[in-house]
Amino acid sequence: MAAMAALRALRAPLLKTRLRGFGTAEFPEEKPQFPGASAEFAERLEFIQPNVISGIPVYRVMDRQGHILRQSEDPQLPKELVLKLYKTMTLLNTMDRILYESQRQAPMWAARPRSTTPTWSLASTERQASSCTGGTRWICSWRSATGTARTRAKGGRCRCTTAAASGTLSPSRRPWPRRSLKVPLPSSRCRRSPLFARDPDHPGALSAVGAAYAIKRADANRAVICYFGEGAASEGDAHAGFNFAATLECPIVFFCRNNGYAISTPTSEQYRGDGIAARGPGYGLLSIRVDGNDVFAVYKVTREARRRAVAENRPVLIEAMTYRIGHHSTSDDSSAYRSVDEVHYWDQQDHPISRLRHFLLRRGWWDEEQEKGWRESSRRMVLESFSAAERLPKPAPQLLFTDVYRELPLHLRRQRGALQQHLRRYGQHYPMELFETGGDPPIAGPEPSPVQP
Repeated sequence: MAAMAALRALRAPLLKTRLRGFGTAEFPEEKPQFPGASAEFAERLEFIQPNVISGIPVYRVMDRQGHILRQSEDPQLPKELVLKLYKTMTLLNTMDRILYESQRQAPMWAARPRSTTPTWSLASTERQASSCTGGTRWICSWRSATGTARTRAKGGRCRCTTAAASGTLSPSRRPWPRRSLKVPLPSSRCRRSPLFARDPDHPGALSAVGAAYAIKRADANRAVICYFGEGAASEGDAHAGFNFAATLECPIVFFCRNNGYAISTPTSEQYRGDGIAARGPGYGLLSIRVDGNDVFAVYKVTREARRRAVAENRPVLIEAMTYRIGHHSTSDDSSAYRSVDEVHYWDQQDHPISRLRHFLLRRGWWDEEQEKGWRESSRRMVLESFSAAERLPKPAPQLLFTDVYRELPLHLRRQRGALQQHLRRYGQHYPMELFETGGDPPIAGPEPSPVQP
């Protein structure tokens, strides 16, 4: 009996130790070991509400009256650079108005206003330019990034070519080529930073991630920046691009311009979450939201995003909050989905150009006389460029079949042959004197005979 009592006395502490192993400091609780998630176990059934996390804050440096809120956040840009940004912003605004009015008179088939876009476009691009000395910046752009091309362009002249009068200035292998592309874009004329012009309804995120992955494999001190809007962020390409960039650890900056309406759809009908930046953590992206009407905030955010993308080989998502004052395009009537008072508020109370002008006036870097003179000269610059573009001949009809395939497919070669045969027979009935002659060199090999209907 004494032996049994001694045995029980020895086993009791061991049993108590085992029971204490659940949830004590000595024996911590079990943690999930499932691959694909980092979490804790829960013993209570509870769904996560979409509003459980407060909204992501909007980073800004300058208020609406042009005051720097914190001197430590002031990027301390030189006077020359700030004036360059301001003049380019106002120039693009002038171009918007003139092209919009001209389209109504039919010299061109379409125009896409860029009101309020210059701030995010110019500041982010200028930051990319000054961040790279000797390395190439790959810019995957879209139709509203006219400021991007304008900022990266060499020379101070305004380039303005209408689709109806003379085709489109677009990046290509020839200097100042003109193509009848779907989306008119000005050329950056900057060989060090190629622009890939994407269709406005698709973000081109996959192409951008592919370029970033190639840069990573080449071990180059470079990064890709991909511009798109919140409407394009609803496309499947954007989500796939986010995921690929995160899992492949690509040096890329996703720059989303959220103007509230996409083409004609309010954000309340586009998504139920907290904008685009809130999607970043779910994909493993470093994310930030910035005031897109604050040129200094956009500059600082892009600078830091670019630094991290290159130094850490990781993707970064920037959501620039702004407002589209103009119509989406000349075929759009924004009064059908928003009030005139709403547009008037943003135009008068929180316009990015007015905000930067307030800053310049406070610093003594600008005055009303300079403002008046620049407005007149910028308008004259656009009108002269527009007039010169109208006098240029239209692109050669053969260019309809170029810039897509390296080797033209059989069906397109047949179509080109049919066009050439038609023009040889009936060319006198067309105003061929308005078009350039020639085109791309013919593809090697005999031209296939056109298929008879």
